[in-house]
Amino acid sequence: MLDTAALRRFGVVPLEQARSMSGLELLRRLRDGDLPAPPICRLLGFDLVEVDHGRAVFEGTPTEDHYNIMGYAHGGYVATLLDSCLACAVHSAIPAGQGYTTIEVKVNFTRPVRDRTGAVRAEGTVINVGSRIATAEGRLTDSAGTLLAHGTTTCLIFTI
Repeated sequence: MLDTAALRRFGVVPLEQARSMSGLELLRRLRDGDLPAPPICRLLGFDLVEVDHGRAVFEGTPTEDHYNIMGYAHGGYVATLLDSCLACAVHSAIPAGQGYTTIEVKVNFTRPVRDRTGAVRAEGTVINVGSRIATAEGRLTDSAGTLLAHGTTTCLIFTI
């Protein structure tokens, strides 16, 4: 296990700090740059741009670095954007001292994504948050609002 200094160096919020904030407070601090963005955001080039209770929005711009062998953004890029907005929508609705993990994520790809697609927007919205299980739905669109993919998630909520 990494120590707290290593976690900070790698851009992960220490558990003790995350535990003390509601999901919404933590995500707002990430969005505002008060806390480091998760490494996956730097790796794939997307950012949390909006967050409210039960809602999270990420934006990114696909590049050739995201391409699969067919010359389109890999499905994993699209799925990661959707998984991020879905899970963070859930996270925004849970109180301090609680965490979550994804049980399942379902993605439907409706159009190919390329570098010429331009900026994309992944918006997740909570469907339901119970004491142990939460669900959310999301959409990935281009700047014109064209649907590129959509999905759902189920998350397990637990005490951290």
